[in-house]
Amino acid sequence: MFPVFCPFLAPFKGSVARSTNFWCMTIFCLCNTTHRSHSNSDSTGLLYAEAMSLPTIWVFGDQLNRGIGALATATPLTHRVLFIESAAKISSQKWHIQRAHFIVASMRKFAHELRSAGFQVDYRMVKSMGQGIKEHVREFAPSEIVATEPNSYASRLLAHDLGVRTVSSNQFLCHPSEYQGFLGARKSIKMEDFYRWQRKRLNVLMDGSEPTGDRWNFDDENRQPPPKTGHDRWPVPALYELDEVDEQVLAAVQSHCFGKLPVGQWATTREGALERLQFFIERVLPVFGEHEDAMLKSNWHLAHSLLSPYLNNGLLLPREVVEAAQSAFREGKVPLNSAEGFIRQIIGWREYIWNCYWQWMPDYAHMNALSADVDLPPMFTNPSKTSMACMKSVLSGVNERSYSHHIERLMVLGNFALIAGVNPQQLTRWMWNSYIDAAEWVMVPNVIGMSQYADGGMLATKPYASGGAYIDRMSDHCKGCVYDRKKRTGDDACPFTVLYWDFFLRHQERFVKNPRVARQVRAAQQLQDRDELQVVAVSMMKKLNKGAL
Repeated sequence: MFPVFCPFLAPFKGSVARSTNFWCMTIFCLCNTTHRSHSNSDSTGLLYAEAMSLPTIWVFGDQLNRGIGALATATPLTHRVLFIESAAKISSQKWHIQRAHFIVASMRKFAHELRSAGFQVDYRMVKSMGQGIKEHVREFAPSEIVATEPNSYASRLLAHDLGVRTVSSNQFLCHPSEYQGFLGARKSIKMEDFYRWQRKRLNVLMDGSEPTGDRWNFDDENRQPPPKTGHDRWPVPALYELDEVDEQVLAAVQSHCFGKLPVGQWATTREGALERLQFFIERVLPVFGEHEDAMLKSNWHLAHSLLSPYLNNGLLLPREVVEAAQSAFREGKVPLNSAEGFIRQIIGWREYIWNCYWQWMPDYAHMNALSADVDLPPMFTNPSKTSMACMKSVLSGVNERSYSHHIERLMVLGNFALIAGVNPQQLTRWMWNSYIDAAEWVMVPNVIGMSQYADGGMLATKPYASGGAYIDRMSDHCKGCVYDRKKRTGDDACPFTVLYWDFFLRHQERFVKNPRVARQVRAAQQLQDRDELQVVAVSMMKKLNKGAL
């Protein structure tokens, strides 16, 4: 609220399936593990014992890459691989069906890829992760179970409690241990400082000790409003045809889900993710930069990479994505403002959020510095419950494809939740359940910190609140809307405009001391119609909670 290192471009090189008696000893299927009867000969017994005593690598559903952690050095001769598909996790709450399908289908297909490469794969569909581990140990008695460091706080606790040894993860470009070197004795941290540190450390878009083009960022060139015409100028993302595995997964998860069924928008294999990376680098990145923050009701993707789901589940790794973008720039195929803007998202913001998560969890997830206590409005789960053009458009898009781009998340959905006082934990949960690229490490810092200011300013130095004027400038939503973004009072007053000013009046004591927004607070205090505005705000909140705004 939110994408070439050669070993990762050829992940199966050197891992050809081996047709030996060893691999005939055990038969594995996609969802259950069975073994057939064996000869009583000493040699056969020895082979079977060797097969049973292999150490096991437990692969989580967001680590689907041969180049990640424990899998990076594993071969079919040295390790067995375990996947656990937890029914309790899937049924614990309602998920967007495209999100649930993406996670499970990607797991099953990666398991199949490993099996095809010669690995013994135990893919277990069980009630819980703990049950999966117990059943695996009972059947195979592995010498040990090892996992790459899980990507969530709870999963790391689970791995520890289950006696699973973990090894360091290389799924990100800055490990939390390296991040400590950046922090040092700093009294305050800023993403911009971290980003420049990353550029130097990783030697990305650098010419010696100086940034390429003598500038660290090109934000001023990348924040143009949407063009007046040519709203279809950006290449349309490709679809893939759903296969038998996809249909099986949909049948398995559908009863616990909401939203539109997938149409092949989101790839579920390494091959498909690489195709989408190539599509973006060759056709989209050249025009990525200038309208990076724009919003259009008629075009949901614009020039966004749509690579975050694959980065977040491991089908792509950040190093290969950054190298591909940098190479395209060096070859003269992509302008510097586009390359820099995109690379900033990967090595800057994404890695910064990842490390803030580990720096501040677990207490961070429960913070609510503004005491926001409004329940998640009905429009978030049913877009027909609002007449606001911008909210209806973005929420309908989420329902249709489990996605909206980062500005729609921050400056439409997040902005509205902030000024309306929506409970940040409820908003975090909704986003976690709804978005194709969601993960706890993504959503908690972005919602609690960046979007809702629920951490009191630990992540962002100001609340990202804006009125209808911003929406009008950066989108085409306001034209034809039943609400007038210029009005603060009356039946057709814009909820963004009214609640924006009401937000600063409600929290004036806190924010009048913040130099970044003190001017807005004083402007709110000086509004001649402030009393009437606050009455309208109360009326709007009643309509909002009834699903009638």
